[in-house]
Amino acid sequence: MGRNSRKIVMTWLAILLIAMAGLAACGEKAAEPQATGSTQQQPAEQKPAADDKAAAAETRVVRDAYGEVTIPAHPQRVAAIYQEDYLLALGVTPIVQWYHPAWGKQDYLNLNVPQFDITGSMEALIAANPDLIIVDGGADAQKYEQYSKVAPTYKIPDELRNDTIGRLKNIADVLGIPEKADEAVKKYEAKMSDARAKLEKAIGKESVAVIRLNVGDKPTLALFGEGNAYTGIIYKELGLAPYEAAKNQDTHVVLSEEAIPTINADHIIIFPSNGGWDSAENKEALKILQDPLWQSVPAVKKGHVYQMNRTHWQSGAMLANMMKADDLVKTFVK
Repeated sequence: MGRNSRKIVMTWLAILLIAMAGLAACGEKAAEPQATGSTQQQPAEQKPAADDKAAAAETRVVRDAYGEVTIPAHPQRVAAIYQEDYLLALGVTPIVQWYHPAWGKQDYLNLNVPQFDITGSMEALIAANPDLIIVDGGADAQKYEQYSKVAPTYKIPDELRNDTIGRLKNIADVLGIPEKADEAVKKYEAKMSDARAKLEKAIGKESVAVIRLNVGDKPTLALFGEGNAYTGIIYKELGLAPYEAAKNQDTHVVLSEEAIPTINADHIIIFPSNGGWDSAENKEALKILQDPLWQSVPAVKKGHVYQMNRTHWQSGAMLANMMKADDLVKTFVK
């Protein structure tokens, strides 16, 4: 082999050795992130699980409507029976939603969680595996005991029945998130104050009656009082003038046929007890509004009757009240 040939061979051998060394170095560098990642991620994945267990194990004693009860300090799975509105206002999603065959559910919340039929068995609630249950005056001592067998149960004090803000703060305290209540209350008060000012300017002291059409086999009309837990806020917080017959009435009264023509409120808010205005099952019940007795009412003749969505008008909770305020502003403020 000539000198030139040997030089060429040596040159190619050197190039080959350099290339092999480079490949080995790249292989070592490629392996580093994988090894580093596995050692760093392992503890990070384990720590939250340990924290969650520790948080779940913590408890505290609080006093509810029935006395002292031990509840989780940081509940993670909350069933708030007919209090779901307040949970959402606090940024908490309930694990079940209240349902009653005669009244439906609170559709306005748009919850995608299992329904709990309060007239049936506890199976749906048990299956949801709550670590805390919150109830109000709708649960008597016997029902409260049944709930308590499923999970620690807190009953909201009866004095908060018509106190939207007080109830929200109470629930926030039970959940251990009082700061969330402060945020929600600011939004609520701003909304109600703005609506009150607009409504006062729009209709002043013209009287307003709230009537529910009770659908079913024998439809009736129920006049809601100014102290009603669902609709009393339109008088107390929004400043509307109650219809005379609604004054000093804390709940509602079913109107007799004789009483219907005597309704002389300037304006009437009306909603069905279940379903909607276009629900097929309510078709027969709606005929009561075509009856000459109803048609003789002054507000009806003047076109001062306003059909509302029952789902939030049958709730006195925070989000529902804000929706009522929006409805009334849209109806009366031109």
